[in-house]
Amino acid sequence: MSATIERPAGSARSARAVRAVPHEVTGATTTASLAVRGTLPTQIVLGIFRIVMGFYFVWAFLDKTFGLGFSTPSERAWINGGSPTAGFLGGVQGPFAGLFNGMAGAAWADWLFMAGLLGIGLALMLGIGMRVAAIAGTVLLGFMYLASLPLTTNPIIDSHVVEALAIISLAMIGAGDTLGLGRQWKSLPLVRKNSWLV
Repeated sequence: MSATIERPAGSARSARAVRAVPHEVTGATTTASLAVRGTLPTQIVLGIFRIVMGFYFVWAFLDKTFGLGFSTPSERAWINGGSPTAGFLGGVQGPFAGLFNGMAGAAWADWLFMAGLLGIGLALMLGIGMRVAAIAGTVLLGFMYLASLPLTTNPIIDSHVVEALAIISLAMIGAGDTLGLGRQWKSLPLVRKNSWLV
């Protein structure tokens, strides 16, 4: 499997070129993903953006697991007995404080949170399972948004909303198909039979 970038058909500058290609999931003929139909610079930017978004989640996982000293000091690392959810959820003071304070430090919450960070991050970085990553990422970021209420710099929007919309957008345009393993992933028999895994 290799990461791919594809020039649109026609002129190198044409972003509107549409090609019929075999659809990896259903076997039917359809158009290429929006990401692949873009110009080469567009494909590169979308691929890098997807990888960066994935690394954002993977880095949070690594820092909380090993206490790399950025957001998590070594003594509070998960491998040293620290809880990845205790600090953030234990400090929630907004309208959902009761819900989130009750989850803080629970083993199930720690495992679910860390699995989410790693799974979402790897899916985005590799360009595979983008639909699942978009749904899981939106749920995780939605909970973090609710835990952040009331917001201090904007009454409605914060970075969690922007990040969720970015992940959804990357999945919808097929950004895993460029600089990623999306097309190879979609050709796997399991994924062909279960289109929700795309």
